[in-house]
Amino acid sequence: MSTKKVTFTAVAVGIGLVAVSACGGSGGDSTKGDSKSVTLVTHDSFNVSKDVLKDFEKRSGYQVKVLKDGDAGAAVNKAILSKDNPQGDVFFGVDNTLLSRALDHGLFQSYEAKGSDKIKPEYRVDQGKHRVTPVDSGDICVNYDKKYFADKKLAPPKSFDDLLEPRYKNLLVTENAATSSPGLGFLLGTAAKYGDKGWERYWKRLDANGVKVVDGWEQAYNEEFSGSAGGKKAKGDRPLVVSYASSPPVEVLYGKPQPKEAPTGVATGTCFRQVEYAGLLSGAGNTKGGKALLDFLAGEEFQADMPLNMFVNPVREGTKLPELFTEHGVRVDKPQTMDPKKIAENREPWIKSWTSLVRK
Repeated sequence: MSTKKVTFTAVAVGIGLVAVSACGGSGGDSTKGDSKSVTLVTHDSFNVSKDVLKDFEKRSGYQVKVLKDGDAGAAVNKAILSKDNPQGDVFFGVDNTLLSRALDHGLFQSYEAKGSDKIKPEYRVDQGKHRVTPVDSGDICVNYDKKYFADKKLAPPKSFDDLLEPRYKNLLVTENAATSSPGLGFLLGTAAKYGDKGWERYWKRLDANGVKVVDGWEQAYNEEFSGSAGGKKAKGDRPLVVSYASSPPVEVLYGKPQPKEAPTGVATGTCFRQVEYAGLLSGAGNTKGGKALLDFLAGEEFQADMPLNMFVNPVREGTKLPELFTEHGVRVDKPQTMDPKKIAENREPWIKSWTSLVRK
């Protein structure tokens, strides 16, 4: 979620991951010549605790190289374009909004990760071919700056309908649905809510109410949103942002000093359920290492480590959530959802229509 996907600059600075330069297209070639290393291609929000990663490296004998390749949507597009000469062995971060695009382009080869039987049934897809492994889930939702609304003595929005009200004019920032996974998820949430034709009318009204569109989540949340630590530093002036239901715990965990209550809230009537997957790239140079890495992503240790690193929900049954995550995160009982087949059939025309409707 993908996200998620939801990792802040402070987190990235504090984690000692091995980063590989995104320059050129030779990542796949270098992996083919080094069976002791395995490369994970992913989005900018990927994170894992240093000791958890080191434990996997010690047990498996592989050195993990992590190539962060932009927002989830952009990373998926790059992976498809470089399919015949991939930059790595495993791709993590394709979600249910983009999954059919990746599968239709033959991005992944078949592999059923060890522990897949422990993954909650509702997240399992492609069971006939096992080209992807579910890794996490999250809810894309509008977040709000609590202080802004308290100071203005204004109730924050709760639903998609609320966002159209004049009192919220020029307050919302969202991501580009054509380039950003959260942006696309928010679009799909409105399509699920208002139907195949109604979502277009909704976006015309939302545009008229001053919604601002930026390229990706990092810019929206850490630069434009007034409620985040990054947004405050950047003097962001939008108190509403499309992010995740699990974003508030991040502001608590990395607050200095750490607040007792999250400074941001979640409009639970604006949520769309996102599921992220990982897969063994079709042109992987180190397929054995890639399979071991997929086993790790679906395993107990990584699944338990995710909530306070990527701020997403594990998909493995029985995984205990940290107290801080459950105390400050928001549970969404009735998110908008959409059948993956319907997403596949409508995603591209909907993005095209959305692009023509919304100013950027």
